[in-house]
Amino acid sequence: MTGFDRSDAVDRLEGIVDTVANERMPVPVREVWAFGDVALGLDPVERLDVYVTKDVLLRDDSESTGSSAGGDSDERDPSARFRESHGIEGVGKSVRADWAAEFPEYLRANANGHAAPEQCLAAHLLPADEPVHLEVCNSPFEDNVTQRLRGAQLREDYTQLLDPRGVCLWAEGTRSDEAFRKLREGELALPTLSAALEMLGMDDDKAETAARELHAWRERQDGVTVRGDVV
Repeated sequence: MTGFDRSDAVDRLEGIVDTVANERMPVPVREVWAFGDVALGLDPVERLDVYVTKDVLLRDDSESTGSSAGGDSDERDPSARFRESHGIEGVGKSVRADWAAEFPEYLRANANGHAAPEQCLAAHLLPADEPVHLEVCNSPFEDNVTQRLRGAQLREDYTQLLDPRGVCLWAEGTRSDEAFRKLREGELALPTLSAALEMLGMDDDKAETAARELHAWRERQDGVTVRGDVV
C-alpha cells in the first residue's frame, strides 16, 4: 500500500482512538496524537504518523489472571504461563496479563524474548501492511519532542527527531471532535518541518539538514514501523 486518501487516513485515526477508548490495552494509554503529513492537510497522505503516550506498567492491574483455557484454576505466575504457552517472558510485568489472555494474537516480544508494549500496541491497533509509523513513549508528545531534539543533536542523528507538528486526538478518556474536524477538512495551519525545528531553537542550516534527513528516513520505511521510547 502506497498511502492513504486523506479521508481514509482520518478514518484510520478514528479507528485507533475508538479502539484505545473501548478495548483493553496491553498497558494504560493516556494520549493519542497524529503528527506529520496528516496534520499538514496533505492529500494523499504517504505515511500516517501516530504517537501514543502510555504508562510504564509498574504493577499489573489485570482484573483476573488465574483461569486457564479449560476453566480450571491456574495459580502459576502469568509470566510463567505465557512463557510456556507462547515463549514470551514478562506477561504480567511489562504488559497486562488479562490483556494477553484476551488478545493472545497481538502478543509480541522484543529481540530478548520479553513482551514489548510498543509492539503489542502496534499489533492491536494497526493492520500489518499499512504505511503507518507508530511512536510509543511514557512521556507526553510535546515533552518528548524536546527530549528527542536534544538527543538527536547530541548524536547528530536527525532520524531520531520527533516531528513537532502534531495534534492531540484523545487524552485521558476525552476525544477531541474539533481536532478530527480540522484534520478532515485540512484546517490546521502548521509550518514546514525546518521552520518548526527553528522555532524549537535550531539554527536555520541545521534545521534544513535535519528536515532533509528525517524526510529521507521516512521515505525508506515500508508498511508498519514502530519505535518505543522511555524517558
